[in-house]
Amino acid sequence: MSSNQPYLTFHDGRRIPQLGLGTWQVTGEHTAPAVRAAVQAGYRAIDTAYIYHNETEVGQGIAECGIPREDLFVTTKLWNNRHDRESAKAALQESLDRLQLDYVDLYLIHWPIPKENRYLEAWEALIQLHDEGRAKSIGVCNFQVEHLQKLLDKTGVLPVVNQIELHPYFQQTELQAYHADHEILTEAWSPLGQGQVLQDPVIQSIAHELQATPAQVILRWHIQMGRIVIPKSTHAERIQENFNLWNLYLDDAAMARIATLDRNDGRIGPDPDRFHLMEG
Repeated sequence: MSSNQPYLTFHDGRRIPQLGLGTWQVTGEHTAPAVRAAVQAGYRAIDTAYIYHNETEVGQGIAECGIPREDLFVTTKLWNNRHDRESAKAALQESLDRLQLDYVDLYLIHWPIPKENRYLEAWEALIQLHDEGRAKSIGVCNFQVEHLQKLLDKTGVLPVVNQIELHPYFQQTELQAYHADHEILTEAWSPLGQGQVLQDPVIQSIAHELQATPAQVILRWHIQMGRIVIPKSTHAERIQENFNLWNLYLDDAAMARIATLDRNDGRIGPDPDRFHLMEG
């Protein structure tokens, strides 16, 4: 695997690159070139999902990138209308067919959908898929503490990762503390707050002091906090810029300044306790 960036180790013993390419809202003809550009820049982790409707194009980019499959880390996700056991297992195979892969490195339940109360059944299906080798590691997205605790209580198996909305305006400290106590890695989606945080005066000031971009400052903050982070871009220059973090360092004072940006109303995406979109 690429040695240009740090890796984190799951509680199942497998490793994941700490910085990956997100592909939410990356569609059509832009997708495969973005994947190729990311791999050329040094990325080795690619994150997609059924609901992004780009697995076929992501698979095309992977096939064309020139990197051996074993050197890439590919994540996809189970959508909300496939939580029953057999449908969940079939959904992964459908994703594998679109991606043209024999396995994914990480398969995630995309949302808990507590209104339907079937995420435990979906988790049991993912455990089977892991045992069969089609998903090398398994995890979840957007799970709250009570959802994670239910998985532990009922199956004894915890996700290796919980992918959640996390950025300087929405830092989810209590949920991250639960993760830390249970050896669950935290992965940040919308790590830049969908661009809203880039203009923040604190971020702008730190970027000026370090001669870095605001995006680089925020991504480096995530990295130093020990999180996996998956910024999205379709522009080769921005993809490369986002990857150029390894000589950047935020001192304790800068980290403390960013910590003050957390807001009670900082959530941008859906509330997992209420979100229940089923169609895809």
